[in-house]
Amino acid sequence: MTVSALAACGTGADDEPARPKAKNTSGPGARTLSKAELEQAAVTGTDLAGYEVQPTLTATYASRKKADPDTCAPVMQAVGGSSGYAATARVGRTVFPKKQGSGAQVILSSHSAADAVRVMDALRTAAERCEAVKDVTADLAYEEVEVHPDTGYGDESVSLGMTQLVSGDDVRVPYAVVAVRQGATVAMFRTFNNPSRPGGKKAAVVPETVIKAQLKKITL
Repeated sequence: MTVSALAACGTGADDEPARPKAKNTSGPGARTLSKAELEQAAVTGTDLAGYEVQPTLTATYASRKKADPDTCAPVMQAVGGSSGYAATARVGRTVFPKKQGSGAQVILSSHSAADAVRVMDALRTAAERCEAVKDVTADLAYEEVEVHPDTGYGDESVSLGMTQLVSGDDVRVPYAVVAVRQGATVAMFRTFNNPSRPGGKKAAVVPETVIKAQLKKITL
């Protein structure tokens, strides 16, 4: 498969945009959750009317995805629901709409309070600097990587949009990734549009209903 030429852009330290102030990085709210606690916190079909929810396989090791440019790796790792930091525990769910609409993959990762902040900072920094990136591991290219305005979810969040290039750039698949840190837990949400379906060429959007339902359970 051929992919388009890749580009990455960066800014000098003096031009870096102001980082949102991270909250809740210490104290009871930043407690590292166990695997059993993450399983309990993961959304179910009972939490989401109109959706079916199925478990997905996950692993606690740091993502092995490689990217070109290498500095853009956190973006590709987030697309896979992971990061460059090993997790204490990790669980995954795939959410399907029973009728029409978008679903999402949801991955919850439990970290130390410090590592949870580092996961978010690495993703935000890479996304701000990378307009296009190749997932070397999967041999897929992405372009039009864009950081969306702060969603206000959790203690901090990063929302991204991008386009996956398939079959020599003939097929363009809109992707969306939302990462939210709640204490020492990082929730990754991913969705994409099928360009062959009506409206499939529009920008992908993670259903807000899914995000809110999942974050509500993490904070209980």
